[in-house]
Amino acid sequence: MPRAVPADAHTDEHPIRPVSTPRPEHPEPRTPPAPSRWRISAADAARIATFAALTAVLGMPGSLALFGNAVPITLQTLGVMLAGALLGAWRGALAMLTFLALVAAGLPLLSGGRGGPGVFVGPSAGYLVGFVVGAAVIGLIVQRFTTLSFWRVLAACVVGGMLVMYALGIPLQALVTGFSLQTVATGSLMYLPGDLLKAMIAASVTVGVVRAYPAASPLRRTGSTVHSADQHPAAGPAA
Repeated sequence: MPRAVPADAHTDEHPIRPVSTPRPEHPEPRTPPAPSRWRISAADAARIATFAALTAVLGMPGSLALFGNAVPITLQTLGVMLAGALLGAWRGALAMLTFLALVAAGLPLLSGGRGGPGVFVGPSAGYLVGFVVGAAVIGLIVQRFTTLSFWRVLAACVVGGMLVMYALGIPLQALVTGFSLQTVATGSLMYLPGDLLKAMIAASVTVGVVRAYPAASPLRRTGSTVHSADQHPAAGPAA
C-alpha cells in the first residue's frame, strides 16, 4: 500500500520547484551614463590636433615688432581664442599644450620661425603660458552660457585672450628684460587694438560655426543644450 506524502514534503520524487517571477513585457530602458568632460574621443583628438595646426598656420605670416618691443605682434592669439571658444576649457588647453610641445621639440612654429626650448625662457615666455591658461579660461566662460551670442563669446575672448594673457605675459617680460613693470605695461598698450580685433573675429567665427554646425559647440559636448541667441531671441539678453 503506497504511503501518503504530505503536500509540503520535499522528496526526490516530489521536488520543490522555485516559482519563477514573470518578466515584464516591456523592460525599462537603461539610462546611458552621462558623458565625461574629461574623456577624449577620436573626434576630440582630431579637433585638438586641428586647432594646434591652426595656431601654427596663423604664425606663418610672420610677426611685427613695433618700436623695438621684445614681444612681437602675432596672429597666433587668434588661434588661442578659437580653441577655447570652440573646444571648451579642457580640450582647448590640450590643443595649446600640443602646439607648445611641438615648439619645445624644436619645430619653428612660432611667428617668425621661432622654436626650441629657448623660447620658454625669453621675453615671450609668459605669453606662451598664457596660450594654455587663456584657452582654458575662455572655454570655462563659454561653457557656462546656455546660449551663444557674439557679445558673450567676445567677452570670454577679452577676458581669457587678453586680460589673462597680459596678466601672465607682462610680469615675466619685465623680469626677463629687466625693465620696470610699469614700462612694460605701458608698452603693451599697443597690443590692445589688434587683440580686440582678433577677439571680435574669434567671436564672429565661433557663432557662425556653431550656427552652421551645432555639434562643434563646447556646450553640446558638456551636455547642455545649444541654441543660437539670434535664432532664439526669447532665450534671454545677448550679454
